[in-house]
Amino acid sequence: MSGTSALDMPDVPQGVLPEHLKLQRTRVFCKADAPILTEGVEYSGAYAAMGVDNSLHLDDFCRDFKVEIKRVTKDDIEFDLVGVDASMANAFRRILIAEVPTMAIEKVLIVNNTSVIADEVLSHRLGLLPIDADPRLFDYLSAENDTSNEQNTIVFKLNVHCKKGGPRLTVTSDQLQWLPNGSELLMERSCLQDKPRSFTSFSCSQASLPHFTENPVRMKHHDMVIARLGSGQSIELEAHAVKGSGKVHAKWSPVCTAWYRMLPEVLLLKEVKGNDAEELVKKCPVGVFDIEDIEHDVQRAVVSRSRDCTLCRECIRGGGEDAIELRRVRDHFIFTVESTGCLPPDVLFIEAVKMLEEKCERVFSELS
Repeated sequence: MSGTSALDMPDVPQGVLPEHLKLQRTRVFCKADAPILTEGVEYSGAYAAMGVDNSLHLDDFCRDFKVEIKRVTKDDIEFDLVGVDASMANAFRRILIAEVPTMAIEKVLIVNNTSVIADEVLSHRLGLLPIDADPRLFDYLSAENDTSNEQNTIVFKLNVHCKKGGPRLTVTSDQLQWLPNGSELLMERSCLQDKPRSFTSFSCSQASLPHFTENPVRMKHHDMVIARLGSGQSIELEAHAVKGSGKVHAKWSPVCTAWYRMLPEVLLLKEVKGNDAEELVKKCPVGVFDIEDIEHDVQRAVVSRSRDCTLCRECIRGGGEDAIELRRVRDHFIFTVESTGCLPPDVLFIEAVKMLEEKCERVFSELS
């Protein structure tokens, strides 16, 4: 049984990929039931029989790579990451979620808690409150050797009481008071001759440090409910925040979420006119299609907002695949980052890039 190679095919020029292979290399095709041809072509010799070099070159990467910011606010950012593989986009996502550090409450010293919330639950709620403090200004606290000082710990105090016979009191995050001089609670002494010691060893007030004089430490949101106190109930505690990362606990994750999706492409394979065009426009829940007048009383459907496509496939269900083709661009990612408030979202992504660069440098140093 004999086979025919691409070199023997007269209609395939040497060094040029056929159009269908170009599309398979750069697009993911989304059918009514599931995407197809989702595997990327990474092997450098995948098209060697056709005289096409598929290897990655730095010059090609520098030419094709770009970042386009589409929307940025104080809480989130949306940008296009173009010219990278999905593994690179996913690396940024994982670093943002699990490795970029923040400050979060780790230790809670409860003096009095007569509310209906158990001590453990109250401590957990406090740990999830986002703190408006730049983690780059603090050091990590080592559990073995370090002592809590002004360089690695932030101390808050909460002391609230609901009067007897009074209305129920809602305790919110703005009632947490920053203690720039450190803990006010004293540790138990092993013997009476020992000097009284607090739970922190601050050598100076954090309020006197240059970066805190104009931007004092506070909670990012002032109206987050911590507890509700009934008549005669009270809460008195100290909360110590330290630097950590999301891979240890989700409370240290700097993002509410970070995600990406491939850029959608919606193509009309044939003209859709009249009632069919109106029906197609109504089918799409996000308004990808629009109506265009081409002649007197004749209208046709056009693709006006393909970027908004969510791949719900409503347009191709019921036999619409012969008129519409849905694709995704393999190397074009719409990236969205929502910050918890510890750092602006654009700064978070820059920190993620720096961390990935450090990882690469460590690999190079180990190999050399």
